[in-house]
Amino acid sequence: MAQMTRAEIREAFERWRQLDPEPKTELIYQSPYQLLVAVVLSAQSTDVGVNKATRTLFKVAPTPKKMVALGVDGVKSHIATLGLYNAKAANVVALSQQLIDLHGGEVPHDRAALEALPGVGRKTANVVMNVVFGEPTMAVDTHIFRVGNRTGMAPGKTPRAVEDGLLKRVPEEFMAHAHHWLILHGRYVCVARTPKCPQCAIRDLCKFKDKTAG
Repeated sequence: MAQMTRAEIREAFERWRQLDPEPKTELIYQSPYQLLVAVVLSAQSTDVGVNKATRTLFKVAPTPKKMVALGVDGVKSHIATLGLYNAKAANVVALSQQLIDLHGGEVPHDRAALEALPGVGRKTANVVMNVVFGEPTMAVDTHIFRVGNRTGMAPGKTPRAVEDGLLKRVPEEFMAHAHHWLILHGRYVCVARTPKCPQCAIRDLCKFKDKTAG
């Protein structure tokens, strides 16, 4: 498959920046801890679904200490509408306890420490490192994986390959917001089944052969 050139990639991000200068995560949170929990809960769930669950969860357990006090069964009662809620509840309580025991109840500004938390993988750590600490990371979810491959921006057979490709090819000036632009593009325009090519701001730059006409 043809790849986008570096000039085309720069132009794509220029256009996205003009449309939405400061894109934000659609998860609702009031602290780094709440963002971490929300991202853990978002695995195989929509942001809308997570926000509905955390609206009540964060009212009763906004901090690691209160989450541990709520307990696994208590967490389950708030997140039962989400997929994998049993494992997620156990992970949220366990990671909260680990934050208390090892990090003074604070979210660590360290990839290895984040990935050592129960239920936290590379993608979740990347989201926290980017959104909370402003690090130029690329959290490759299903949307970014699809966009990276379909557009020719950073083709790869694995999420890590797409991540590495994007980190190499996206100009540094766009990295603070790059993963949000890509996620939003994949979520609302470059959708999985029938991409909305006529609405696409980078249609002329994209290498996807089977562009839709209507």
